[in-house]
Amino acid sequence: MKIYTKTGDGGTTALFGGTRVPKDHIRIDSYGTVDELNSYIGLIRDQEIDTHYKEVLIEIQDRLFTVGAILATPPEKELLKNGQPRLKNLGIIESDLLLLENEIDAMELALPPMTHFVLPGGHTTVSYCHIARCVCRRAERLAVHLNHDEPIEELTIQYLNRLSDYLFVLARKLTFDLQAEEVKWIPRK
Repeated sequence: MKIYTKTGDGGTTALFGGTRVPKDHIRIDSYGTVDELNSYIGLIRDQEIDTHYKEVLIEIQDRLFTVGAILATPPEKELLKNGQPRLKNLGIIESDLLLLENEIDAMELALPPMTHFVLPGGHTTVSYCHIARCVCRRAERLAVHLNHDEPIEELTIQYLNRLSDYLFVLARKLTFDLQAEEVKWIPRK
């Protein structure tokens, strides 16, 4: 199989099910941003961090492939001609959200209460978390936008929302673990 097909040379691409859309379609922007997020999470995973975080990040990356598949499937193509779901055994489920929530709760137990806004930075690894968080928020906004036009699974949007929270808390926890400087945001008076 060749990596180049030339079918996209005219500025269109195929969704799951074969429907062709312009490459700047909101659905393409949605799952493309999830792909970008997945790459940044891989960058975080490549850092010198605790193995537990790496294992959770691999699980998240796997779920993001699922999110991408969901976003790449238009509603009219969700079922195959034989009536079976196109994405059989794929989907975001409650336990995916619970994993993120449990991880957030565990990290927060080891952190002092948050009393101020922090500026992203202090350590390269922490900065990667903040970049991933911002990309995750953008992916969430795009998924919400897409949902206005073509409904997508509610848990998909919830997962992206919870994931951005996880990435924020992971940044705080890694700041603590790496003994990095946390810079407080101080509003002007």
